[in-house]
Amino acid sequence: MAAIQLASGFFLPTLILIILITALCTRTDAFGAFVEGGKEGLQLSIALLPYLLGMLVAISVLRASGILDLMTGFFSPVLEKLMIPSELLPLFLTRPISGSASLGIVAELTNSLGPDHMASKIAAVVQGSTDTTLYILTVYFGAVGIRKMGRALTVGLLADFTGMIAAVMISAWYFGFFS
Repeated sequence: MAAIQLASGFFLPTLILIILITALCTRTDAFGAFVEGGKEGLQLSIALLPYLLGMLVAISVLRASGILDLMTGFFSPVLEKLMIPSELLPLFLTRPISGSASLGIVAELTNSLGPDHMASKIAAVVQGSTDTTLYILTVYFGAVGIRKMGRALTVGLLADFTGMIAAVMISAWYFGFFS
């Protein structure tokens, strides 16, 4: 364990040193390239700001309007028949949109139900095994100017749905929910 900590402490400085030595050997202006990359990164951040703001507003509206709570109440009987805790529905709906919002839901579940509750365990597995598809498509496709993202959206949401169902089933099996 000490060897790993020692190696990780030297990794980044060694990587920077290798980059600088390579730049010297190839007579590349490393500082100029660094400054140019920083400038491009700042321009990209400014270009992405409207997309990020739109996503954050949409999430806030869903949570503040009570739509998530309404949907949870509506779908609770179906989820209970499938042996899926209804407390997970807000997580299922927000996870493809925002990682931070879904992490907040996982934290709320864990605080209110306790870390040993089945819904908390499943929520943690869902959080780790699915992705923020709509966020990724909005930000990354928007950054490079791709407007037609229908197939990528379909495949991404299908992968999220599959990941959520697998997370529920594997968690239920692993933590003994069915026994």
